[in-house]
Amino acid sequence: MEERTICQNIKTLRLTRKMTLDDLSRLTGLSKGYLSKVERSGKLPPFSTLNRIASALGVETVSLFNGQPEPPDTRIGIVRKNERKVIVTKGSLYGYRYETLAHNKSGKSMEPCIIEPAFEEEAIFQHEGEELLYVLEGTHEFTYDGKKYIMHEGDCVYFDSGAPHTGRSVGREHARLLAVMFSRERHGRGIS
Repeated sequence: MEERTICQNIKTLRLTRKMTLDDLSRLTGLSKGYLSKVERSGKLPPFSTLNRIASALGVETVSLFNGQPEPPDTRIGIVRKNERKVIVTKGSLYGYRYETLAHNKSGKSMEPCIIEPAFEEEAIFQHEGEELLYVLEGTHEFTYDGKKYIMHEGDCVYFDSGAPHTGRSVGREHARLLAVMFSRERHGRGIS
């Protein structure tokens, strides 16, 4: 899926809800200029920021991928291997490849995905919630609150994502990580 399409869907959903950039800024805590740049540039922000924007728009993150309303059955979401949504952030600061694992389940408190981090760490992430990272393949250098950790296949880290964190693939091949992000804000909304 192209980054530009997802960014356009953000704008379309915002306008459909008759929200200004000021409204969205107030709800997300992100600057109006940053949100405008996301909508115009076609370059995706970090996945955690997409979750924040989706929450402020009152939709699940999947709605940003397809611009459609959520599926009607909120109790279950099954995603077959060939139905995963792939987002590649080429040319952005982040250079990550995301593969959604539960995009069709609405009302969720967790956002699971498979991430292939870039080789260069260029962005520092810091957002509300908690995360779990499990290394499926390769080697991942994880930096948390300034301290670096080398993680190999089978290693796992669970952390408060309110502290600055980043990571990168090391070695010849991209690392593949199972990432699960938990948002207290989404959890507070309850599961539909």
